[in-house]
Amino acid sequence: MKALRQVLVSIQRELFPAWEEEIGELSEKEQQFLRMLVLVEVERFMAPYRWKWLGRKPKDRLPIARAFIAQAVWNLHDSKAMRMYLMGCASLRRLCGWESPGQIPSESTFSRAFAAFADGHLSQQIHEALVKRYLGRKLIGHISRDSTAISAREKPAPKSPRPPKAPKKRGRPRKGEPPPAKTPTRLMLQGSRSLAENLADLPRVCDVGCKRNSQGYRQTWRGYKLHLDCVDGDIPVSALLTSASLHDSQAAIPLAQMSMDRVCNLYDLMDSAYAAPTIAEFSRRLGHVPLIEPNPHWTNQPTLDPAARIRFRERSSVERVYSNLLDNFGGAWMRVRGAVKVMCHLMFSVLALTAVQLFRLLE
Repeated sequence: MKALRQVLVSIQRELFPAWEEEIGELSEKEQQFLRMLVLVEVERFMAPYRWKWLGRKPKDRLPIARAFIAQAVWNLHDSKAMRMYLMGCASLRRLCGWESPGQIPSESTFSRAFAAFADGHLSQQIHEALVKRYLGRKLIGHISRDSTAISAREKPAPKSPRPPKAPKKRGRPRKGEPPPAKTPTRLMLQGSRSLAENLADLPRVCDVGCKRNSQGYRQTWRGYKLHLDCVDGDIPVSALLTSASLHDSQAAIPLAQMSMDRVCNLYDLMDSAYAAPTIAEFSRRLGHVPLIEPNPHWTNQPTLDPAARIRFRERSSVERVYSNLLDNFGGAWMRVRGAVKVMCHLMFSVLALTAVQLFRLLE
């Protein structure tokens, strides 16, 4: 945290007075946004989006990328609302990089830029670099893992028909005859595959999901499911988007593979949806201690001892992250379609939330 503290001190002593002398007094929200821009350093990731000396020169993508971060910080519904807000707020407009309202691009330009950011995974790259820079060399106590529903405005993809099952031989096998081989499930295969292979195997189309909420009622939605790994301090370090119908346990190992490349932690905290021997064994292979809530529908599962139950309470951090993400950082306003664009929109929100929580560790 020494590097983060130095950044904060330089912002407070040098950057804020310089900006306030030029554009006037900054509000608390604008100060938060300015600190965020210094921390995430969007300009370092703009090389793929610069003009290639072919065709018409596009609008500068750097102010547009900053504007999408501002959309998450101000919890605005869509790019149209963001553009209207920028037209009327001179200080925020200049923080993004536009001097006058006439320099703000049109809605279609914002849409094209967002599509390019989504295809290039811009928000994911910035978030990964931010986590590695300020948390990669720290020892993390707990990683809390869970998922949440993401409703989308698009039609569910048609389900592909299941392949016909091979007919089974009736009766018991003969004496000395080996039993028929079982088809390995996705969860069984994930432990021996790379992260890229596991991510390619997960479905990412829009469909209908169903899960039981905290009150015990069934909840259905149309769209996707966001999976997060969060560390102490309510900081998300890894994110994954899948189809809404995917069971939470199918994303546990890919998330663990993403997180182990970014941070070093001691405990993996998961609820009963992740109560599978394969997940617990993979966590131990990484050198972690898995603390998984027993599934009431399964038998012969070891219960958590009193000390583990006390430590398991730290899992509430991921619930706070989801609540903050959906209520205050634009995670609930889904106005784009397709898994690639939905993930880009969510990751701008996750990026803004991560930067805010990093600074709150110092406060």
